Amino acid sequence: MNNDRKTLLEKLFTDHGQALVRFVTRIVRSTEDAEDIAQYAYLRLQKLTSEKELENPRAYLFQIANNLAVDQLRRGKLHIDYVSQQMPAEGATPAEDDYANHHSPERVLAARQQLQAIHNAMDNLPLKCRQAFLLHRNRGLSYSDIAHEMNISVSSVEKYILQALKACRRTAGS
Repeated sequence: MNNDRKTLLEKLFTDHGQALVRFVTRIVRSTEDAEDIAQYAYLRLQKLTSEKELENPRAYLFQIANNLAVDQLRRGKLHIDYVSQQMPAEGATPAEDDYANHHSPERVLAARQQLQAIHNAMDNLPLKCRQAFLLHRNRGLSYSDIAHEMNISVSSVEKYILQALKACRRTAGS
């Protein structure tokens, strides 16, 4: 990295670091998460390979941070939705539900069979589809990061992940 870019990043950090953390905190409602996201935003800005000068580096930095924060919220919502689907049914006592449903040999066997079926479905997906899905679910990359890493468009990433989800749902539903 040349000295001009390093100086630009240092100046952005000095001039706008706290404002950026406050901005992101308003989005994610957690100072610790906001500090992490701000750090990632600076790293993303640092990774820019273009030597041309950004017209408004502060605005670009805040946009990167905003996108990262929204991605984190989206991942959090997906996780909450998944967990809420896995919660015990109303009226069942926790002991009954945990032991009878989650630890029964039948439940364990069914879960193993379903997991194997999903693995088989993933193995049958086209390579790019499987790669996009795993980058998103296993590594937690955003669609734009996946597009950059795979050298494809964001809409292609969306298409591949949707295709993988449909295959998993078909498998899980059968």
